[in-house]
Amino acid sequence: MKAEVDKGKCIGDGACVEVCPVDAITIENEKAVINDDCIACGACVAECPEEAISL
Repeated sequence: MKAEVDKGKCIGDGACVEVCPVDAITIENEKAVINDDCIACGACVAECPEEAISL
């Protein structure tokens, strides 16, 4: 199971990109995109200022 991004809440600030230990997150069209390399560690969930990411 990988983390999911609520595109309506995501502001694309990149905080999640910086904390991802496996580089599974990129910013595309000003929104976070999580790829299949995600290990569901929750680091991005804790870091997102908009609470736009969930497991």
